[in-house]
Amino acid sequence: MTSVVEPRTGARALRLLRSSAGIAIAMAVMNIGTYAFQMAAARLLGPVQYGAIASLMALLMVLSVVQLGLQATAARRIVADPEDVAAIEESILATTRRAAWGLGVLALVCSPLVWKLLDLTSVFPAILLALSVVPTTVMGGQAGVLQGERRWLPLSLMYLAVGIPRVVLGAGFLWIRHTEASGMLGVLIASCLPVVIGTLALRGHRPDPPANQHDLEVRRDARNEAIGSSMSLLAFTALANIDVIVARNVLPHHDAGLYAGGLIVTKAVLFLPQFAVVILFPSMSDDTQSRQAILRGLGFLGALGAVCVAGAWLLKGVAVQFIGGSEYSGVTDKLWLFAIIGGLLSLLQLLVYGGLAKRGRTTKYIVAVSVAALIGFGLLADSVIGLALTVAAIDAATVVVLMALHLLQRPTPAPAD
Repeated sequence: MTSVVEPRTGARALRLLRSSAGIAIAMAVMNIGTYAFQMAAARLLGPVQYGAIASLMALLMVLSVVQLGLQATAARRIVADPEDVAAIEESILATTRRAAWGLGVLALVCSPLVWKLLDLTSVFPAILLALSVVPTTVMGGQAGVLQGERRWLPLSLMYLAVGIPRVVLGAGFLWIRHTEASGMLGVLIASCLPVVIGTLALRGHRPDPPANQHDLEVRRDARNEAIGSSMSLLAFTALANIDVIVARNVLPHHDAGLYAGGLIVTKAVLFLPQFAVVILFPSMSDDTQSRQAILRGLGFLGALGAVCVAGAWLLKGVAVQFIGGSEYSGVTDKLWLFAIIGGLLSLLQLLVYGGLAKRGRTTKYIVAVSVAALIGFGLLADSVIGLALTVAAIDAATVVVLMALHLLQRPTPAPAD
């Protein structure tokens, strides 16, 4: 009986991973694994040391924006210009390699600054962070090509390889030795596994050198779009993560750790509905469907965010166990506010991707101004609640401005090629 059931179960699992539903499940597993690692770190390290790990992970998220920009550009361009797939893929993969090594070297050079800025126990965690940037960036270009080609099985496996190894290796290393360096070593090793899957899936993807001027123009345009997308996502990622670094600098380390613990709820609310952005992105790229797609997304994310805020308020005792236990009791009554921040960021993420879908340039400037405001006003905060209220107010204002930008402009027909 076992020999019959197991192959059928495996075949069903493979069929699921080959579908768009499989992508949603794989992304959910990736996000659960990512934040399960942070929950484990919060419990194993306590507020003071966990604040350092949370700051390092936030900085890694900021440095990973090139990965997201490459993925978004590759997927959009391959779908929109199927006749130029070879040139687009060559450009994306070549740009990915250069960007990965460039960012890695830059992060390595800046590791002493990170050590001092985050007040780490040694420079070694900052070095491990710099090394992690390389495979993380490489994954972006690989995932974008697979997404554009609709090769859902290897893409799903890449997402699974992000989440599961991170929590297993990261938490395992932390269990062996309770230090920031141990956690970041687990993150580094885990970040290499998706790249191995992507490399195997893309074997043979070495398009011929450009044969004509058109190919050169396509590749140049793809590179420029990747840079523009990365800048927009850099602004959003900075806005979503810079507050924990501000907390590390303006609050006592114990309070900064409490703030970082509250942000576990924020990130859970932010990434829980991330699949909605993936599903709605093609519709947002169409002028005739863009407004309706954004409205549907805002309605769904707003309703889900409200449920999460209510849950964080009504089940705050359970929620504090979720983020790390009794050591984080000082933030229990404030978890609803961190859930609000997560809900606002999920709306903001949808609006930022709406700007990417239309290749708009205004979004990144608006979000960049919000980042500057968060840093400026955040440095004036002197308590966990004060910093959280500042972040919530700035995020809410940014959402309102971007909603007006997207929903009040008149739709225009797509230009003919």
